[in-house]
Amino acid sequence: MAIELDKEKEKLGKATQKIEFKTGNEMAAQAAAQINYHVMGYFPITPSTEIAEFLDEMKARGEHDIVLIPADGEHGSAGICYGASTGGGRVFNATSANGFLYMLEQLPVQSGTRFPMVLNLVTRSVSGPLDIRGDHSDLYYALNVGWPILLARDPQAVYDMNIIATKLTEHPEVRLPVIVAFDGFFTSHQKRRVEYFADREVVQNFIGPIPEGFVHALDPKNPVTIGPYMNDPDYINNKYQQSLAMYRAGEVFQQLMAEWKEISGREYPVLDLYQMDDAEVAVFLLNSAAETAKDVVDKLRAKGIKAGVISPNIIRPFPAKEIAEALKHVKALVIGERADSFGGHGSNLTHEIKAALKDDKDNQTICISRIYGLGGKDFYADDAESFFNLALDAVDKGYAEKPFDYFGVTPGKKENAPKKILEPLKTEQLKTGLIQVTPDESTGKLNVKIPPLRALTGKPKRIAPGHGACPGCGIFPGLELFFKGIEGNIVTLFHTGCAMVTTTGYPYSSHKATYLHNLFQNGSATLSGLVEMFFERKRRGEIELPDDFTFVMITGDGGMDIGMGPAIGTALRNHKMIILEYDNEGYMNTGSQLSYSTPIGHMTSTSNIGEKQGGKPFHHKDTPQIMAATNIPYVFTGTEAFPQDLVKKAAKAQWYANNVGMVYGKILITCPLNWKSKEEEGTTIVEAAVNSCFFPLYEVEQGITTITYDPEEKGKRVPVSDWLKMLGKTKHLLKPEYEHYLKAFDEEVQRRWLRLKAKHENPVL
Repeated sequence: MAIELDKEKEKLGKATQKIEFKTGNEMAAQAAAQINYHVMGYFPITPSTEIAEFLDEMKARGEHDIVLIPADGEHGSAGICYGASTGGGRVFNATSANGFLYMLEQLPVQSGTRFPMVLNLVTRSVSGPLDIRGDHSDLYYALNVGWPILLARDPQAVYDMNIIATKLTEHPEVRLPVIVAFDGFFTSHQKRRVEYFADREVVQNFIGPIPEGFVHALDPKNPVTIGPYMNDPDYINNKYQQSLAMYRAGEVFQQLMAEWKEISGREYPVLDLYQMDDAEVAVFLLNSAAETAKDVVDKLRAKGIKAGVISPNIIRPFPAKEIAEALKHVKALVIGERADSFGGHGSNLTHEIKAALKDDKDNQTICISRIYGLGGKDFYADDAESFFNLALDAVDKGYAEKPFDYFGVTPGKKENAPKKILEPLKTEQLKTGLIQVTPDESTGKLNVKIPPLRALTGKPKRIAPGHGACPGCGIFPGLELFFKGIEGNIVTLFHTGCAMVTTTGYPYSSHKATYLHNLFQNGSATLSGLVEMFFERKRRGEIELPDDFTFVMITGDGGMDIGMGPAIGTALRNHKMIILEYDNEGYMNTGSQLSYSTPIGHMTSTSNIGEKQGGKPFHHKDTPQIMAATNIPYVFTGTEAFPQDLVKKAAKAQWYANNVGMVYGKILITCPLNWKSKEEEGTTIVEAAVNSCFFPLYEVEQGITTITYDPEEKGKRVPVSDWLKMLGKTKHLLKPEYEHYLKAFDEEVQRRWLRLKAKHENPVL
């Protein structure tokens, strides 16, 4: 429950603030809502996703007017933000880890053309291998993109820094986009006591109106060219001006901080110095870890040891002068960094600190570099004390015994090596001969004969029990049913997603066949490279196998949004492989955000229900039709509710992938947790989706469309509303106030069904 701050601040002329316990992500959203940016382009990635979720909830309640644009990937979100910023308004975004790297190419474009915006970087480990916990390996990629970088050590600083960043980015002498970085999970998800202004007008008055005179793309009286082609010397002059603006940003930051202190009572100097006035040993740490080290300083000071902590509030521009001044009397400094610059004998900030000290001829500080906390490994008081002991040891010896090393690694032992638990599947177990696929020369299609399904139950599962999926998850029944139709050996590649995360928790794996992982946006390209390597090595006689592999990429959880471009490229090249998408209608692995496969009106964590909105505002993507337009030999849809249909299509998919080219299939699966449905009703729910014609069962074989199950002919068609009644995420659509969403959804389902029937009846369509 929020309470007003004590009256003391009001006596000092400060605006009224509230006290609450909130997370860093909540405070980023709070600041953004109060600033009331014009546009936010975003894409969900843990741990930054909550910021967009909170803002969507607030939008549904009418608490801000920000236009929230869900992109198809982080590269797209960065493009949305850049485009919006050229329009002269205020722009906001939030991302993490590989999402930040995916947008990296766009960031120098924005800083080089000098368009303001604010990006929250909720720091997280960069894959691979995949890890979603917090370190600074993404932040370090930001050091050279030309954006000023502010650091926020706690949720309070997240709020304050976002507001200051908005004024900084728009300052006429800066005009550079700004990053606010804070620690994933340590700061983003942990609640702390915070203060924020009760009246958003205080924030907006502090920021002020957008400065006049900025070049933008929406002035018909002044048409401009943005991002021209430049030759030398124009390009180097552009970069010189950008460099001057960056250093000026450091000076402006200090000015703005003084102004912020006046109205808030809080200040953020360039360096946060704790007990550094007479410190002889010190540690240098970014963000949340510095707070842990401060407690250790108090303990050491009680023993008579002159210890201190340095933590910057801004690292771009790098505060070299201030650091050199702070270290004048320090004998040894341990620089802890949550990211490595591989092969650099110390990470980035270590070398920048050393360079700053090199310019001070009188400084003799011994610098010790330690990489720590990667993958979110906790940093405890004992760890901070170990850092100080390293500094004390260096003071005693007069040098650092190990100037660079990792801290907190676990020595490996052969006896602790992971043991293989699953026995490899044997080809004879997988190649039953029970499924017969033969080409029909008269029709150009395949004839498939499958035995009764009970005859296939003895076929071993490709994925072992032991995965960590939610109760009732439809992924694994759907995948295993599909694999019943695949004969022989397979190699699978899984996109990041629920199916990947729940089956491969190191050091164990649920996969009985060779498995690869790559990120959403590049899975199909990765597998196509492996496919071509296989066939080329086979052609050269380097691989001898009695039977070929079938290569299958498994995607889902929105993977055919961010991965759509590479998938189309893979299809156009027609590699011999299968792309199988499990469609759970959202980004379920990151917390049920809307994807482009989410139907209109459906509730997700980024399409909330409220007075001002009623779920997702636009229609879902018809991925099978998109893939069919690439002219690949076989496209199909299926569900576990119609098992014979799916097994038959799997057999066809394998034949085409092994003999002709690429196959794409889409299977609808339930997600009880995020659909808010009953765990035991998965098959019933997807059957209703088929019978409502929302998810029709069909195939496109060599360009010819065939509906493989027609609920109208069977007399089983049901209204779309009958299916929606089964899902908690759509029950609001049955209320009068959301009737227009239901009507639009129903009409679109019917339109797509009639179009599909026309294709079924006319082979040339």
